[in-house]
Amino acid sequence: MFWLIVTLCAVFIASGAAMAYVFGTAAIMAFWATDNLKYLAIIPQRIFSQLDVFALMAMTLFIMAGEIMNRTGVTRNLVHFSMSLVGRFKGGLGHVNILTSVFFAGVSGSAMADAAALTNTLVPAMQEQGYTRRYAGAVTAASAVIGPIIPPSIILIFYGALMQVSIGALFAAGIIPGITLALFLIIANTFFAHRHNHPGGKTEDIPPFLPSLRKALPALSLPVIILGGIVFGVATPTEAAAVAVAVAVGAGYLYGGVNKDTMFKSFQRTAILTGSIFTIMAASACAAWIGSLEQWPQKIAGIVTGSGLSGIWFLLLINLFFLVVGMAMDIALALAILVPLLGPVAIAQGTDPIHLGIILCLNLTIGLITPPLGGCLIVVSAISNVNYWTLAWACLPFLLVELAALLVITLVPDISLFLPRLLGYL
Repeated sequence: MFWLIVTLCAVFIASGAAMAYVFGTAAIMAFWATDNLKYLAIIPQRIFSQLDVFALMAMTLFIMAGEIMNRTGVTRNLVHFSMSLVGRFKGGLGHVNILTSVFFAGVSGSAMADAAALTNTLVPAMQEQGYTRRYAGAVTAASAVIGPIIPPSIILIFYGALMQVSIGALFAAGIIPGITLALFLIIANTFFAHRHNHPGGKTEDIPPFLPSLRKALPALSLPVIILGGIVFGVATPTEAAAVAVAVAVGAGYLYGGVNKDTMFKSFQRTAILTGSIFTIMAASACAAWIGSLEQWPQKIAGIVTGSGLSGIWFLLLINLFFLVVGMAMDIALALAILVPLLGPVAIAQGTDPIHLGIILCLNLTIGLITPPLGGCLIVVSAISNVNYWTLAWACLPFLLVELAALLVITLVPDISLFLPRLLGYL
């Protein structure tokens, strides 16, 4: 019966059915296969308890703030500011691409939004300067991975809600790993710039620093307001998210991009994304319920104990497992289904839940630039008109660099825990 359910899931996924529906249906079929149909009556209560989490309001508001900022000129001003900082160096536009992703991460918290916005802006500009289109697309897709790690991060909020971990602590923990990832990518871009003789920015193309900083300040103020409010205890994540929406509207007004059409599309996109995430959470609630009835977490813990894996070795095994999962599964769905199963086991073996959240979210986000799914690859390929597999091959060196960064972050917990400890979360 188990293999029948797995086969049907594979068929439904191949047919293009939504992942949430596939896994929700599989969970219901699992109740039937395990003779637990009498417990289905409790499913509505389980779904409601999964969704009735105050922290999830922050997720919706951060999505809205990011959508508003994305549509009102923020990308253009962040690119100009990044250009004024690093555009003059060899491989300058590659550095600009990565640095803009760092700034953009503090606005949207979404890798897909980052990839879409910067592909439109920077890939043509890099091609004009002498970069190949596939290299420009590769560095854009790779740098987009930074987006969900540097706060405000939608998936960190999701993880915090699932594991009952302080979102403020997760936000503080994501800053240094995100910067570490950016530094690894900048080093790689510097190597390729000298190897392939990529140009630096022309002096006449470099915007003056102070005017570009002044124009970028409204956008740059958003992550400062969010982090300052949450980390220093001035506001809850939900309150900070509401302030972020207000600041996003104000900044958009200053950039001249606020109008009825922009606001309507931002609200519409927010509703669609929030609804899709909540649908995934409802499906995961069904799977979690049958999992608890069948004692899946206990069985997984037993397998781990029996294999002799513990401590850092178990953490490395989880890294490998989540990397593979991230290649083919939606991030929110993977978190909702797998974190409640594997997270408690890792924590019981001594892994800090904050450190665990950072490395799991980074693992799954790296999956956005790996086939066969590769959400960022799909977005960049479609917008830049580069063949998907050509782009995936061009991304391979950056993928290896990001895996090296992930290994360092995993083996050195203080990279994630330094700021939370400094700010009194630990």
